[in-house]
Amino acid sequence: MKTTMIALMGVGVLAAACTSTGNVERNAAGGAALGALAGAVIGNNVGSGSAGTGAAIGAAIGGTAGAVKGCREDGGCGATSVNRRQYYDERAGRYYYYDSRSGRYYWEDGSSR
Repeated sequence: MKTTMIALMGVGVLAAACTSTGNVERNAAGGAALGALAGAVIGNNVGSGSAGTGAAIGAAIGGTAGAVKGCREDGGCGATSVNRRQYYDERAGRYYYYDSRSGRYYWEDGSSR
């Protein structure tokens, strides 16, 4: 049991070291941590009483759910709308937004501002 926990913590440290700290990585890590904790508690109290197996299953499910949530926050993975703030240009009477990926401003219809 002690070896399993040390191995799981080592994997967590290695995974955290190589992320670019985007929404996908951050939510996947958080989901995996919460899933591992919940899985360990449930696995210890139900069935054969294996907290290590429950933690591994919980981490896999939580990590996957967190990664999908982060991907949707970034506007991918089937998200219906892109999460961006719009501003109003009073002279033009139109809305525009800033695209952080390209570093440019665009009108709400997608044409360059």
